[in-house]
Amino acid sequence: MNNKNAAVEKPKQAIALNYKQGENHAPRVVAKGAGFIAEQILAAAEKHAIPVYQNKTLSSMLMAVELDREIPPELYKVVAEVLAYVYRLDQKMGKP
Repeated sequence: MNNKNAAVEKPKQAIALNYKQGENHAPRVVAKGAGFIAEQILAAAEKHAIPVYQNKTLSSMLMAVELDREIPPELYKVVAEVLAYVYRLDQKMGKP
């Protein structure tokens, strides 16, 4: 079998952010991982009804942020868009 043209799929990545208005200056990376760890993060999100936003480019950038560190200023705008998306989902589902 010739695998020269076979696409190499990157393992799935997942990053969990936490932001508490009034407590944090910026969102923090509270969990991250690829492969099995990513699956565990996604399972925990599903279990607790936490919305998941998929963006491979953003995931790659956030994977570079150390755990329990605030996101860098250059990611504020895109992460704010994600948080606004999650907020709208929460509103539709009647969450506070």
